[in-house]
Amino acid sequence: MMNYEKYKRIPAVPITDRKWPGNRIEEAPIWCSVDLRDGNQALEVPMDLEQKLRFFEMLLKLGFKTIEIGYPAASDTEYEFTRHLIENNLIPDDVVVQVLTMARQDVIDKTFEAVNGAKQVIIHLYNSTSKLQREVVFGFDRQKCKELAVKGAKMIKERIDSDTSDTKWLLEYSPENFSETEPDFAVEIVDAVLDIWQPTPDNKVIINLPETVEMTTPNEFADMVEYFATHTKYRDSIIISVHTHNDRGTGVASTELAILAGAQRVEGTLFGNGERTGNADIVTLAMNLFMQGIDPKLDLSSIDDVVDLYISCTGMEIGDRQPWVGRLVYSAFSGTHQNAIQKGMDHVKHESYWYVPYLPIDPVDVGRNYDPIIRINSQSGKGGVSYILEQYYGLMLPKSFLNDLIPVIKAESDRNNTELTPQQIFDLFDDTYINVTTPFRLVSFSEIAHDDKHSEVAAKIVYRGEERRIKGRGTGLLDAFVNAFKEAFDISFTINMYNEHAMKSGTDSAAITYIEIKKEHDRKIYLGAGVSSSVTKSSVRAIISAVNRMIK
Repeated sequence: MMNYEKYKRIPAVPITDRKWPGNRIEEAPIWCSVDLRDGNQALEVPMDLEQKLRFFEMLLKLGFKTIEIGYPAASDTEYEFTRHLIENNLIPDDVVVQVLTMARQDVIDKTFEAVNGAKQVIIHLYNSTSKLQREVVFGFDRQKCKELAVKGAKMIKERIDSDTSDTKWLLEYSPENFSETEPDFAVEIVDAVLDIWQPTPDNKVIINLPETVEMTTPNEFADMVEYFATHTKYRDSIIISVHTHNDRGTGVASTELAILAGAQRVEGTLFGNGERTGNADIVTLAMNLFMQGIDPKLDLSSIDDVVDLYISCTGMEIGDRQPWVGRLVYSAFSGTHQNAIQKGMDHVKHESYWYVPYLPIDPVDVGRNYDPIIRINSQSGKGGVSYILEQYYGLMLPKSFLNDLIPVIKAESDRNNTELTPQQIFDLFDDTYINVTTPFRLVSFSEIAHDDKHSEVAAKIVYRGEERRIKGRGTGLLDAFVNAFKEAFDISFTINMYNEHAMKSGTDSAAITYIEIKKEHDRKIYLGAGVSSSVTKSSVRAIISAVNRMIK
């Protein structure tokens, strides 16, 4: 048995009059991509300069206005990348770059050296504040921890106060790991840093509350954020930011509830890359807003291009079920789901808003198409098969044909243990119903219409290798052809159902006819279909196909 008793819960936040459960997200937060720092430092093979440049350009194209470009004092690659962006004027005027630094003089000096000449920079100071880090890693108490943070804040302020450049300096502080830090101490240490930086409502400081390791349920993290927001003495002079990780698999949920609790800014990565289980996935967060009719402030309309570049630069993969972007997220194999989707797609054509079962957004909005929505395997049903044949080949099968075809498709899928492509589905339909030519094969036929109601048909038929000529009279073409068959081959049947329509695309034929015939002696139904550029010919072929299936 697993020894669960060796673990203990994080204490509850002392908050009783919480407000966040009654709030709703009304707009997108300020997004800050940390892919080039937090994601990059978690890669098995860190990105080189060329890859980081391509990734940076993609982030700009997506619409990020704040990008943490690295930890310049941590490595030569991070430093060189920062200098390359600045010296080559690659940072747009409306984009703020962010750099991370610990509270140490040599690291702060190296950081300022790296960003020299930039137009707008966020200097992001952090130090470990959790009880575990304080006592186990660093061996000091709350007071010494606070002194370290204040010392770092003073060093940064001194550098900015003495700076004579045109750089616009912005400040950020992270009490790491906020989610393991006692709530009262988190407020105390942040306020001590802000006492040094002296923010105002017109010159705000970013306070980032990192869930460096995800320790609690999302609602408890929201309690922590609301507690901080309602206890700091600088609330109107700060922008509250969150940076969640995904250790418990709820990084996105923690971020969303933190926004309800007062967070105005979100740090995260594309597709959740990052240390251990990764960071909050900004793509998922943005798309979650989009599906609610809220402008996500990011352009994700060509998501497959983003996925391709992400894989190329990071060496990471995207799961088939990754929210919003996975290969299979807009696909349905279940018959009941397929039927609902098909009806929803028909319904939404007449609506001003998207509202389709099992498809919370229109795949077209992220650059996908409708081709892979309905996928056919042994679990699929009539709705899915109907959708595929209509979308790809312009076939609108009557219910009797769908009911008869489904067991054929399920058997084929089971036999090969795989899903079936649209072409395979059409081929099964073709082989089963269309132009079935044994034992009877139509060579030619002609019709003589005696009046509006009566016709005479003459046809040349090959039956088991022997050519036969048949003739018949009746009330219309099909009745005359049926009578010709009866007289020549002593086969008794009647037409039970007739349906035909023009085909849209997918084959070189213009019309298809569906026929049900009923065998007179046992009343059994047999189905056949015919395809031709001539409706008359497709009808005759459909009868022959049905007869061939009847006598086999």
